[in-house]
Amino acid sequence: MKAIIIDDERHVREGLLLLAEWDKHGIHTILEAEDGDEAIQLITEHRPEIIFTDMRMPKRDGITLLKWLHTSELKSKTIVVSGYDDFEYMRNAIFYKSFDYILKPIEPDVLNETLDKAVKEWNDQARSRRYQVEENRVMNEAKPLYWDRLFSSLCAMEGITPEMVEKVEKEFGVEITKLEKTVALLPIKPIVMKSFQGDRDLAFFTLINICNELLRKQNDGVCFRNSNKEEELVVLFWNDKNVTYLLEEIYSLIYQYSKVFMVMALGKKSKKVNEAYKSALEVYSKHTLLDQRKIVTHKDLLTVPLLHLLDHSSELKWAIRSGSMNQVQEQLEEIFSQLDRKHTLSLEQLQIWEDQFEQLRNNWLKEYEIRRQEPFYRGMDYWNEDGSFSFRKFKEEKAKEFIELIETLSQAKYQKEKNNMQHIEEFLQQHYQEEINLQDIADRFYLSREYISRKFKQDYGATITDYVTTIRMEKAMKLLENSYLKIYEVAYGVGYGNEKYFSKVFKKHIGVTPNEYRHKQSNT
Repeated sequence: MKAIIIDDERHVREGLLLLAEWDKHGIHTILEAEDGDEAIQLITEHRPEIIFTDMRMPKRDGITLLKWLHTSELKSKTIVVSGYDDFEYMRNAIFYKSFDYILKPIEPDVLNETLDKAVKEWNDQARSRRYQVEENRVMNEAKPLYWDRLFSSLCAMEGITPEMVEKVEKEFGVEITKLEKTVALLPIKPIVMKSFQGDRDLAFFTLINICNELLRKQNDGVCFRNSNKEEELVVLFWNDKNVTYLLEEIYSLIYQYSKVFMVMALGKKSKKVNEAYKSALEVYSKHTLLDQRKIVTHKDLLTVPLLHLLDHSSELKWAIRSGSMNQVQEQLEEIFSQLDRKHTLSLEQLQIWEDQFEQLRNNWLKEYEIRRQEPFYRGMDYWNEDGSFSFRKFKEEKAKEFIELIETLSQAKYQKEKNNMQHIEEFLQQHYQEEINLQDIADRFYLSREYISRKFKQDYGATITDYVTTIRMEKAMKLLENSYLKIYEVAYGVGYGNEKYFSKVFKKHIGVTPNEYRHKQSNT
């Protein structure tokens, strides 16, 4: 904190320097001036918080200095120190809002009590000013959000309350219910992705400021972020005379800033904001994204049916089940071809594709009993560098999503089939002594006989019968090493009820009879 002592008498300045408790009040810089002119120069340069000034001084006196301080933006506390108990001086000190008036000779107690009060009041007011600055900052930040929410609610609701009408009139000077209004919707996603590296908030802030700077010139309307939608920039016009001109200007300004092409959707006029918004939303969602015009209206909409992925679910499912990526690619190309020839590539069509693909994916994951933790790839970049829609990129992104899904399902299918065959193999190892037939296994594992027969031989290189026989022969050879067991006991032990049949099978697989095998083992 700084202070200045202004007095033409040196001994008075030195007395104040000695008597005042500067350190106690955090005042570490004390300036001195002999007259008003020198004081103004030092005050302007250093902006001290506390000012002590005499009233009678050469050149510019105390009254003139007080007048200057009164008209300045300084928040300093001025304490008049005078040797004259003069009503005129005191009246001027009060009029120009000096903090206090001390008479010479100066009493230390009076001086420090006055200084203490001045410092406390300055600190209190400084805190109040800081609080006000912060409050204003918060209000300025919150104000756009407030208007975003208010106008967004007008787009969504049928009526408008008297309180809303009053607030809009107070802020914008228009009786909003009495005017015909028009709404335009601006696509934000291409600009966010191409010019703002995905920073949606910064994109909205920048574009809204660009639009409102233009709209405020003639009070033609307001631009705001629809708080009910993720990516919707709305321009509400209440002066319909300049709508087309203003939209072209907005387009030009945004293009100059972002170098991104966009198509702006303009709705029909209405006295109700929500009706004007619905009209613009229809154009926004249904117009073809391949249109190269700056502004599209209802006149530009085409009446064509939407493509539904669910209508192609059976073909896609069989292509996926085949495990052939080529079949899936062929099916996708057929769908893309139909989309290009018979349908409109609109935001509405893209959303339907997204929703139905997610539905199909969830159904297939459930069918394959897959619980995936990590998120799937979401292909959302359908735009060229200039912001125009790219059908080629759309196809590439959707193909990536399908390929990832197919790989996930194929892996799960392989794992499931592998697990099934492993369980069957374990069952054979445990029940080789029993009569086992293919139908029993099919019933036990809820699989078809044909599938088990084909898949088991594919994985283990043998039929179920041959595999069981191999297990029995391996077990029989171990049992034959025990010379106390009879041949018929070995046969029964490995699942054969007939000793002769067992011997025949054993010789066929091992190359010798059971007795020959035992004799050979005993001689080694």
